[in-house]
Amino acid sequence: MNPFLGSVFWLLVTLGVLVTFHEFGHYWVARRCGVKVLRFSVGFGNAIWKRIGRDGTEYQIAAIPLGGYVKMLDAREGEVDPALRDQEFTAQPIWKRIAIVAAGPGFNIIFTIFAFWLMFVLGRADYAPVVTAAPQSLAAQAGIHAGDRLLTVGGTPVTTWSGSYDIIGNALLSRAPLAVTVRGSDGTERSLVLPLNRLPAGEDLKQYADKLGLEPAPPPPIAATVTPGDPAAEAGLQAGDRILRINGNSVKTFDDIGTQVKAAAAKSPKLSMDIERNGKTMTFLVSARMKSEQGLPPQWLIGISHPAAEIAVQHYSPAKALAESLAVTWQRTTDTFTMVSKMITGEASTKNLSGVIGIAQAANAYAQAGLDRFLEFLGLVSLSLAIINLLPIPVLDGGHLLYYLIELIKGSPVSERTMVAGQYVGIALLFTLMGLAFYNDIHRIILPS
Repeated sequence: MNPFLGSVFWLLVTLGVLVTFHEFGHYWVARRCGVKVLRFSVGFGNAIWKRIGRDGTEYQIAAIPLGGYVKMLDAREGEVDPALRDQEFTAQPIWKRIAIVAAGPGFNIIFTIFAFWLMFVLGRADYAPVVTAAPQSLAAQAGIHAGDRLLTVGGTPVTTWSGSYDIIGNALLSRAPLAVTVRGSDGTERSLVLPLNRLPAGEDLKQYADKLGLEPAPPPPIAATVTPGDPAAEAGLQAGDRILRINGNSVKTFDDIGTQVKAAAAKSPKLSMDIERNGKTMTFLVSARMKSEQGLPPQWLIGISHPAAEIAVQHYSPAKALAESLAVTWQRTTDTFTMVSKMITGEASTKNLSGVIGIAQAANAYAQAGLDRFLEFLGLVSLSLAIINLLPIPVLDGGHLLYYLIELIKGSPVSERTMVAGQYVGIALLFTLMGLAFYNDIHRIILPS
């Protein structure tokens, strides 16, 4: 699918699922509390589909899919039939109103736990934490070598690349030195410190990650397979051979093989290759061949393939998956609040904010990576939606909960004048945040770092 169309499609799927679940939380609890629901809408604006349910509620899908709402019988919005007064929202005890408002974010948290649980039950494939460091990067300066396996990060044992980078990502925001333990390809363990304190202030997470330069290690220069009839097989190479040098030039990764073969064969197709087999070094003369594969333009090839990347699969029983899901949900929650607090205090740049464009691009990328990754993405966005809605900003659920807290303390509802003023402030804050996030999305597209 075209990247643009894919991004739009998966954004609509993401918002459709999560907004529906969020609004269903408000709807379901309101009904259980005896409040009459007039309309359940997924999206804003004009309806593109609607129907009236047997309960009298109008269900609709609206044209602008960037949210939704549940409209309840509310005396603040017009006259209420005396016969329906007991079903009106503001007539309910405060604990019922709190439950109705909190239900939206609450259902998003439930969905997050379910999405992570299903991901672990199905099996979450991830790269093993075998890493390399870009030349001159902070990771290289710290002593990270190609093929090092991360054992602990910040004192926490790690078994996957994503799990490692979750911890590293939080540390990048703090720009504080981070202790890691690694095991080298020779089996020796080393304790290192990533000097994140050398990072400049005011940049976003991607820029920090680029400067750190820590990334999954590329495949080693080992011939996983040797194609019969191709130059390497004719010269005598075998599966399992480690390529050490090509025409005397050292080879460190499998990618180096392709680069050096192309450069050397352009001068002469006859290549001298030093390989290691069963602990012994051997030299072979390989005549590279110009060949086209999988519809690609012809290029110099010798007929070997790289070993598959080491994969770590997190696959648990339903009970274990639930425990892991709860743990991940809690960790992601604390990470999000840490990020928000750091942006408020200026420790982290607001460049880390992403808007609808960034979400769309991420949705497409995660969907292409497989069901397990898309479930992870849905869980993360659902959790973010819950946390954002719980912020004490008027017009959000958290703002209404703040009003009810004040009502509990003072014994009477917040004045209408205060609520109206709060709505203006809340709308201004939301539009400011949305504008900043949109600007960041456009800036990343026009000036990618």
